[in-house]
Amino acid sequence: MATEPEWRDARRGGATALVLAGVLLLAGCSTEPADDGRGQQRPTPKPAATGTLEELAEEAGCAPNVQTDAAELRQANCETDDGRYVLTTFATDRGQREWINEAKDYGGSYLVGRRWVAVGGPDVVAALRGRLGGSVETASPHHSGNSGGGGSEDGHSGHHPG
Repeated sequence: MATEPEWRDARRGGATALVLAGVLLLAGCSTEPADDGRGQQRPTPKPAATGTLEELAEEAGCAPNVQTDAAELRQANCETDDGRYVLTTFATDRGQREWINEAKDYGGSYLVGRRWVAVGGPDVVAALRGRLGGSVETASPHHSGNSGGGGSEDGHSGHHPG
């Protein structure tokens, strides 16, 4: 049986290649490009936290100062060593998306999780992302998208008289 050792070597080589491919695939999934443009890698953020306004604030290290307590949303001012931000929770996914879409007209950085948003400066949002997870959305003031009608938008980019 002279061919048996060759078969075993081929099987070991195939298994090694499969393990190596798996490690490389996992390594690719566990990092994302850094924003600094230097090609450095950083770990993928954890999944977005869930919970009530108070639970999210506690996880972020903040004692929330509740400003709005309504059926549709709850909103609090927070301050940590990283800075000040506003934390908002929503009753529905649709309500959250509508709120974000309207808020983006004013610019800013938004850390978005399931039925919650934290709004603050870019550095504050980045620090919060490490604690709460979520995804970062940014917008610049004077968003040039469709405003939904109503008043005149003459003079804004993307709107030209007919």
